[in-house]
Amino acid sequence: MEFLIATTIGVLTAAGIYMVLRLRTFPVIIGTSLLTYAVNLFLFASGRLVINEPPILRGGVTSYTDPLPQALVLTAIVISFGMTAVVVMIALASYLNADDDHVDEARELSRERRAGEDPDTRQGDEKESRA
Repeated sequence: MEFLIATTIGVLTAAGIYMVLRLRTFPVIIGTSLLTYAVNLFLFASGRLVINEPPILRGGVTSYTDPLPQALVLTAIVISFGMTAVVVMIALASYLNADDDHVDEARELSRERRAGEDPDTRQGDEKESRA
C-alpha cells in the first residue's frame, strides 16, 4: 500500500513539474493542479494509512486514524479549487489581451502591439539572422 501511494505521489509530482515547465498557459494550470493533488496525497499519507479505523478516539477503541491530515486535505482541496479558478481567469485575460497563450512571450507581444510592430515579421527576421 505504501509503495502504491509513494509511486502515485512521485508520478503526479513529476507530471506536474513537467507541465508547469511548458510554455503555454493551459498545461501550466494542469501542472499546478497535478502538484496540488500530489501534495494532498502526501498530506493524507502522512497521517498513517489505516483502513477501517475511526478518525476519533471513542470508548473501547484502541486504534484510530489521525484526523488532522484529513482536515488539512479538505482545506487544501477548497483552497486549490479557488486558486485554480483565479489562475484560469488570469490566463484567460492574458490570452484575450495578447492573442496568444505563451507564458513568456505575452509581455513582448503586448509591447510590440502597442508600438505598432508586427510580431510575426520580427520573429521571421530573428529566424533569418540565426541561420
